[in-house]
Amino acid sequence: MLKLLIIEDEIPALNRITKLVNELKMDIEIIGTADSIESAVNFIEANKDINLALMDIELADGQSFEIFKQIKVEFPVIFTTAYDEFAMKAFKVNSIDYLLKPVDENELRAAFDKYKKLFFNKENGLQQIDSLLQALKLDSKLDYKERFLVKTGSRLVSIHIDEVAWFQASEKLVYLQMFSGNKYVIDYSLDELITLLNPKNFFQLNRQFISSLKSIKDIHTYFNGKLKVSLNPSVEEEVLVSRERASEFKKWLDA
Repeated sequence: MLKLLIIEDEIPALNRITKLVNELKMDIEIIGTADSIESAVNFIEANKDINLALMDIELADGQSFEIFKQIKVEFPVIFTTAYDEFAMKAFKVNSIDYLLKPVDENELRAAFDKYKKLFFNKENGLQQIDSLLQALKLDSKLDYKERFLVKTGSRLVSIHIDEVAWFQASEKLVYLQMFSGNKYVIDYSLDELITLLNPKNFFQLNRQFISSLKSIKDIHTYFNGKLKVSLNPSVEEEVLVSRERASEFKKWLDA
């Protein structure tokens, strides 16, 4: 019996994957789920019989690659992702499988079959994961976005990344806010943006905002371990960092 851990922070996606795994009837037991880096680390440390994990790349408190930095992972991983622009070459070159959301039943079955063949040897699986992480680090240095082309009326304007204060997702649109006060709609989701921006300069505060370091004006403690952030230029709504992300946010500010 293959013992599977699912790491996914979106309930609909978790429910879909769980349903597909059960329908495959491949002698697989889901022994647990986690919805954040913190909960995943805690579960892995407490359970030594995990054979395989389905792991979403973007979690509520950061990218799941952080899990490998915090603890030793002694089982192979199938990554899931809502986008296909983030270091996909690294996944392919290093024989690490990934599934695009929404996960397809046939692709999921094929991924399980692939892991049974390629990662039967545990040591080989860990070497592949190490190679993936190194490749991701190398690729990320080359892929940071420096300019955004936006449209205003009939004009096209190129905006340098240093001019960007923050990005906001609101009512199915994503806005780019400049320090100058100008604001534009752009054709990117926040999930896509966070993979294109230099993590030293930009941080995803929550599901609505990605902020540049220079845009952080004030930070205050809030209820239940959350943080309240004031941005420049200012926004009308409250900008909160969840308790799960607060620690990572503080580390980012203190880097």
